[in-house]
Amino acid sequence: MPLLTTGISHHTAPLEIREKIVIARVDNSERVKELCALRDIEEAVVVSTCNRTEIYSIGPKPSREQVRRWLQDIGHLTTAEIDEHCYVFEREQSVRHLFRVAGGLESLVLGESQILGQLKESWQLAREAGGVGKVMDRLFQHAFASAKRVRSKTGIGEHPVSVAYTTVLLAKQIFGALDGKTVILVGAGEMVELCGRHLQDRGVSSLVIANRSLDRAVALADQFGAHAIALADLPGMLHKADILISSTASQQPVISYASVKAALKRRRNQPMFLVDIAVPRDIEPATGALESVYLYTIDDLQQVVDRNLSERSRAAETASGDVDLAVDEFMRWLNGARAAVYLRKLHNHARKNSEELVAKTLRKIAAGKDPEQAITQLANTLSKRILHLPSTRLRQAAEEQDDELLEVASRLFKPEEDP
Repeated sequence: MPLLTTGISHHTAPLEIREKIVIARVDNSERVKELCALRDIEEAVVVSTCNRTEIYSIGPKPSREQVRRWLQDIGHLTTAEIDEHCYVFEREQSVRHLFRVAGGLESLVLGESQILGQLKESWQLAREAGGVGKVMDRLFQHAFASAKRVRSKTGIGEHPVSVAYTTVLLAKQIFGALDGKTVILVGAGEMVELCGRHLQDRGVSSLVIANRSLDRAVALADQFGAHAIALADLPGMLHKADILISSTASQQPVISYASVKAALKRRRNQPMFLVDIAVPRDIEPATGALESVYLYTIDDLQQVVDRNLSERSRAAETASGDVDLAVDEFMRWLNGARAAVYLRKLHNHARKNSEELVAKTLRKIAAGKDPEQAITQLANTLSKRILHLPSTRLRQAAEEQDDELLEVASRLFKPEEDP
């Protein structure tokens, strides 16, 4: 019952390779069905994000080349590309990899929690497509439980490691709840957009986007239901800002000491939280000396991010040990399930023969045959039938000098009273 993980991720491939094999959500179920139609695949889950595309599969025998070829075909990759960028994990390695992925230990941003939701969605889509059986269902349920334990025990996701997210959390530390606060974002680039998303998630409803190009400000403001203004109009709006985050490409400061001082006067010295994440700086450095102004630069934020990265790294070390324990627990269940398959076959074989021979013996006794003789014959015939195949295999192993199988047989059939 080999378990496989076959994939390509940010650890092994650049974006131009990863984007070739991204599987859209609407195509996920169909891809699962394609995989399960392959000869050696019984169960499959397809996980595809911007940073990884992975196939978790299980079948009666190893099928690593089969899944690799399938992945190569859907991405139209060359043999050289699949050889260089694709990885395959088997059995325990596969389980450990999934548990680490679920816990955020393999993410681009260490400890991020988004991947757990993506795994749950992939598992659900595979279930609906008929790709999840007993083993895959148990595997992913264990992965979700392991990830929950890792996060609650280590706190790995509690320390923000992006500048944008750190900015928003610092604002929350200063003001408490952010609903009811007015935020002005200066610029319209990626960093400003990320801050806008985090602020929206934190309940900010009064949001203003200021940018040199009003069209770009309007385009970004539409995403958040915000108000857009031209950069030239910012001084007249500055007094409304409880929080201001600036990230432009200007070579000169766009927010002066004098304009902030004037805004504070109109605010009657109500505090202002200013974050300058631009290089060169957007806010005149002297502004930080004004009373009631909390000014942070990109260097200040990076120090927080670096400390938090260190905290996450320490948490990841603890989490790795917890993952190992979870892997051991699942492997005990999986190995037990594998043994159960063989035991069930053995019991079915014995029961089928015993039922057949008992019925035959009862007919003989009913016809007048000596019961003792009939029962003795039953016992002898049943023993021969049950032992026929193992005996044949052992003789063959001896002839072929298969010492491994002979050793297993010695351990399996060793009477309890033997020393």
